[in-house]
Amino acid sequence: MALAQQQAAVFAAIGIHPHDAGAWQENTGDLLAVLGQQKKVMAIGEIGLDYYRNLSPREMQKKVFKAQLEIASKISLPVIIHSRDAGEEVLEMINNFPNLTGVVHCFSGTLLQARKLIELGWYIGITGAVTFPKAAILQEVVCATPLEWLLLETDAPYLAPQGHRGQRNEPSYLVEIAATVATMKNIEVSAVAEQTTANARKLFKLA
Repeated sequence: MALAQQQAAVFAAIGIHPHDAGAWQENTGDLLAVLGQQKKVMAIGEIGLDYYRNLSPREMQKKVFKAQLEIASKISLPVIIHSRDAGEEVLEMINNFPNLTGVVHCFSGTLLQARKLIELGWYIGITGAVTFPKAAILQEVVCATPLEWLLLETDAPYLAPQGHRGQRNEPSYLVEIAATVATMKNIEVSAVAEQTTANARKLFKLA
């Protein structure tokens, strides 16, 4: 948040990641609600459920996730969701907040789950993983999902595109993700760039 205040092109999202759900305290929610109303804070996130690593107890993850969805609902901010091996439970929980929207970042679910998310008004976040040769399910999701519901992201420093796999990821590689999506959809890269940028501006209310 301090960096966002210093740099015009930098914005912040705030939240407690599911890995850190065990660190939630009585005043954490109040603190997030106050911080969330500062000018450069554009979203609550990255929040959600991670049943792959289970670095915090699942019940605690759900409690903290719900509490932060409630905060986002109260202060009218979009949500950035982390969902790993927990797609159905994430859908079940956000279904209780029909006024919320956001993005499931680094999407790793099924096409059916993606369609359910879109029906609820949520975007699908696509990372460099879409360039991996074995990412057949994610590639199916990208091919079948209207461009109006896709967001491109790096997840830097992780998930560098195939040509840089194993290296530190960085924002400049977003171009390669866009190129892959364009090839899969048989459209120009410029069309992918224009639409996904418009999607991001709309979701995060960026000028």
